[in-house]
Amino acid sequence: MSRNEVDHILFGAAYYDEYLMMKGIDRIDEDMKMMKDAGLNVIRIAESTWSTCEPQPGVFDFTYVDRALDAAQRAGIDVIVGTPTYAVPSWLVKLDPSVLAVTPNGQGKYGARQIMDIVNATYRFYGERVIRKLISHVADHPAVIGYQVDNETKYYDSVSDDMQRLFVKYLREKFHGDLDELNHHFGLDYWSNRIDSWEDFPDVTATINESLGGEFDKFRRDQVRAFLQWQTDIVREYAHDDQFITHNFDFEWRGYSFGVQPAVDHFKAATAVDITGVDIYHSTEDDLTGKEIAFGGDMTRSTKNGRNYLVLETEAQGQHGWVPFPGQLRLQAYSHLASGADMVEYWHWHSIHNSFETYWKGLLSHDLEPNPTYREAGVFGHEVASPEVGERLVHLSKRNKVAIMVSNESLTALDWFLIEAGFPFGGTLKYNDVVRNMYDALFELNVECDFIPSDASAERIAGYEMIVTPALYCAPQETIDNLRTFVADGGHLVSTMRSFVSDDEVSVWADRAPHNLTDVFGMTYNQFTRPNGHVSVEFSGPLAGTPSTDAQALIELLDAGEDTEVLAGYGHYAWKDYAAVTRHAFGKGDAEWIATLLDADSIREVMREAVDHAGVAGCGAALAGKVAVRQGVNAKGETVTYLLNYSADEVTVASPVAGDVVVAPVVIATDGTVDGEATSGVALKAGDVVKVGDELTIGRWNLAVIAG
Repeated sequence: MSRNEVDHILFGAAYYDEYLMMKGIDRIDEDMKMMKDAGLNVIRIAESTWSTCEPQPGVFDFTYVDRALDAAQRAGIDVIVGTPTYAVPSWLVKLDPSVLAVTPNGQGKYGARQIMDIVNATYRFYGERVIRKLISHVADHPAVIGYQVDNETKYYDSVSDDMQRLFVKYLREKFHGDLDELNHHFGLDYWSNRIDSWEDFPDVTATINESLGGEFDKFRRDQVRAFLQWQTDIVREYAHDDQFITHNFDFEWRGYSFGVQPAVDHFKAATAVDITGVDIYHSTEDDLTGKEIAFGGDMTRSTKNGRNYLVLETEAQGQHGWVPFPGQLRLQAYSHLASGADMVEYWHWHSIHNSFETYWKGLLSHDLEPNPTYREAGVFGHEVASPEVGERLVHLSKRNKVAIMVSNESLTALDWFLIEAGFPFGGTLKYNDVVRNMYDALFELNVECDFIPSDASAERIAGYEMIVTPALYCAPQETIDNLRTFVADGGHLVSTMRSFVSDDEVSVWADRAPHNLTDVFGMTYNQFTRPNGHVSVEFSGPLAGTPSTDAQALIELLDAGEDTEVLAGYGHYAWKDYAAVTRHAFGKGDAEWIATLLDADSIREVMREAVDHAGVAGCGAALAGKVAVRQGVNAKGETVTYLLNYSADEVTVASPVAGDVVVAPVVIATDGTVDGEATSGVALKAGDVVKVGDELTIGRWNLAVIAG
């Protein structure tokens, strides 16, 4: 049995001794000393080193692994060892080219990482061998505290023969060999797509049927879960009871971590590991908002229903335009802890001197000397290493009142049936845009939330006071029934356009929309169209006074019932009799519907009224727009409140809580060290006791943490 939590806050970096040694630079002990000087207490190694560990088939060389482990032990630094399977060696591809994934673009070519077919038998055979050799070699080393299986695993858009054969076997089991049932469920009579013999099952690469295509994507996502479980089971044979197994999940990438990952169901795949890990990258400098840090953390924490998680990768200097302003690196690190992380680890320690990520810079630059980013990391490292800080911030537990329900099936479906077009072309708005539209509004309002999957149990749903369903296009009947019960029992449901349109097999419901919920929402609709930039949304009732705005992407034409409150309508003469935002009492609760995409300012006002109405605003509501407020309960039972200033301006706010100042604002100089003279002029000091309403001044890109 492995561990499912760590002892203390881990702070570190990914470390690759072999990258420097290949250039004849031996500085491993100097690196460890620099890490200790900066308060780093953990490194991650080996996850990308298959060709180094096994330079030829069956020839194993763990020299660099041993060097890192022994140097870390000498320095008192812990080590997480990664299985090296996410980048295949060239000899394996020469041995069997089928280990590379076949994608809709054709056969893969060797060179990049993450190009393999994760279900390929040859890849699995050699992958298992190197995992066993490596983990059995390192498991008894006293520096090893845990293992990372693979790296940012996805299905890599594989449409290989192996993947498709397994898919057909899966379908035969699901439909008990009944092709008529399969054809009926997926609507395959259309355009002569009907399948009348299992032997005639077509290549699904170019299918025009999203029910079949969506099922294939769901199947491939489950192969990611199975792949991680396969690796975990192997590692578990060698791991000690005091060691953990993790994996670094990532998100949809838009130049930074943005939204729900299309190729992995995080909730299902996280069952394969003891502690969920994550990679979170985000803009900095003038674009630092804290939203991506919070989104990634809230999602990762939610995969295990609130358990703490590990940030296995985040940026230090990162790509061009991400060198943090003075104070930002410290602010970012505490932001991860504010979401419930028990670890912050940079990718990576030193900037590499060759190849693809030469300019994805680590804590150290190419000269390998101290720099402002490294020194500021040391400020954070030494702060959290002190018991009066670290012991009060570790194991932050959250019990949020609001949850956002997300769905990989909806994401896939709306990639095909684009919101503006209903086709795979003719639009740009994606599922994650709607998710982030809602999440960002809540973040800006200081309303913290969890995420729950669309197949969440009724018991899990009932643990919240408000559920938000952004574009929940695919919803199984059980989910709809559970949400009905949630509202009837006193819950507040907020849903957006394109919710409850189809079942989980992407077959559109044939009754009045929204399916089986018209009485809950007190409205229905059977038409929708594009606003084409010419349809205004006019607010009324409790939202009266909110400036009108233009509807975006799509408008659903809501026919509201007599007892339904209309919070907004359309200003266009053709659509003036239809509602745009409604709320309806049902049972002991109520349900609100937002029938179009609103701009950031408007959706924030709509959600402000919604959370006030539901009574879930929380103590940070008064500080919205000034500082971000994040809260939880520590292992001592104290409420810990983070006040995070993501702006270049100093702010003064009234403290929303009483307690001890655990972390106070400090001024970081341009060289990355604490400016002692400037910091002495900061009124708020660590150890101060504050009361509710006390004025607190927090400098630019700075923070305060209060426990009480």
